[in-house]
Amino acid sequence: QVQLVESGGGSVQAGGSLQLSCAASGYTYSSYFMGWFRQAPGKEREGVAAVDSDGSTSYADSVKGRFTISKDNAKNTLYLQMNSLKPEDTATYYCAAGSTGLTALQALGRMYLGSNALDAWGQGTLVTVSS
Repeated sequence: QVQLVESGGGSVQAGGSLQLSCAASGYTYSSYFMGWFRQAPGKEREGVAAVDSDGSTSYADSVKGRFTISKDNAKNTLYLQMNSLKPEDTATYYCAAGSTGLTALQALGRMYLGSNALDAWGQGTLVTVSS
């Protein structure tokens, strides 16, 4: 059974940085696509960043140049480095993983709670950015 556990959320002022981590277990980590999506009250869910099994990455336009997704296969851990944070980045961030062979770009639009493209998602971690 795939398990994902996020950490690293918190409160930060606009312009600040945070790094989210996602510890993964229960599957062949390197063969999955993984990524982050976010959900804020009253807003559309949004795939933020994804990395596929080949290591290719894809980002939402809203975070390009500010966020970086990476993974450490030895540690089975996915990261999201978030710089130059804005109040509109405030949301609950979820780590997600899937084994359907999607590319990072394809996965970006398929990551949300209950998506049939995902094998698992974490419990979410709250990021609050104040102005």
